[in-house]
Amino acid sequence: MTSASGPGEDCDRRNVSDAAGVAVLGACAVWALVTAAVHDGRPEGVLLAVLAVAAGYAAGRICGALLPVAALCAAASAGVVLVVATPRLSPGPEIVAPLGHAGGTAAVLTLSTGAACCAAWAAHTPAWRLALRGAAAGFVVTAGVLGSVGGCVASASVLLASLAAGRMRDHRGAGFAGLALTAVLTSALPWAIAGKALPEGLALSLEGQFTRHRIDLWHDALHLAHHDAALGVGPGRFGELSTTATRTLLSDGKPHSAPLQQVAEQGVVGLLLLAAVFCWMLYTLWRSRRPAPVVLTAGAALTALAAIASVGNALSFTTVSVGAGLLAGLATARPLTDESLPQAAETRPAGDRLTP
Repeated sequence: MTSASGPGEDCDRRNVSDAAGVAVLGACAVWALVTAAVHDGRPEGVLLAVLAVAAGYAAGRICGALLPVAALCAAASAGVVLVVATPRLSPGPEIVAPLGHAGGTAAVLTLSTGAACCAAWAAHTPAWRLALRGAAAGFVVTAGVLGSVGGCVASASVLLASLAAGRMRDHRGAGFAGLALTAVLTSALPWAIAGKALPEGLALSLEGQFTRHRIDLWHDALHLAHHDAALGVGPGRFGELSTTATRTLLSDGKPHSAPLQQVAEQGVVGLLLLAAVFCWMLYTLWRSRRPAPVVLTAGAALTALAAIASVGNALSFTTVSVGAGLLAGLATARPLTDESLPQAAETRPAGDRLTP
């Protein structure tokens, strides 16, 4: 089967996606330097994260083109081995507050589960698909054994979303719209809690789940954002200006919410750029010629990562940034050999429908 549009148009679409990625990541780096210059901040962390995502994405595109299934399997295995070998992931040379470790572990296990599920959909034999889904289920169990409740829930959600993706071959656009809506709702949760916009009973219940300390950090982030909504207080300066962080003996200087950290340190523009990176990844997956279950599974894993990062410190880990870019690159890479699902051949989307 051939697609309704020719290879030239497909190349143009890929070029547009890649150009958008370069523009968004470049804007993130430039804006971090601008806000750091204005407020004497430290942009190294943001620049490292941008480099990690770009490097992971490029590596994923190359490896995914050469070994579409094996590369996904290797990425999934590497993530789990890393978590088991170093269960207390740290964003720096020192051991810091447990909040960060929990977020990093949950994020890596979630991305590993997504990679295993993508590999299952990309495999051509039923035995391999069953084995890879069994491995993904094993990652969920591993998260539970390691005591990562967030990782267990997020990994299980990715596994279930991957199974459901098999029924959405003709509606990948609707699937990605649902993922985007989920990301918006989960990212809004810490804002609602910090801004005291939730009913008292629900707020007390969530306070027990997230701890008073974390919610106080979110309050401080909102306060700093109100102080300078345009430019923020400068990258890396939250720990200096947050009263909650300065009172904590082993503080890592983070508000443990990626959206709140962006708006506090880099203003509204920084927050919009963070959202633009996520939207670019979903857009690239949506436009990919890979089968819909593969790209929807990768999108589900990245959405779960966004949910973890919205209430934790996951994006402070270089490993997580590399893993997110790697999964997006592997899922959007065009294999050098023809790829189709055993159940039905698929081609890239025209709009949000697959055309034979």
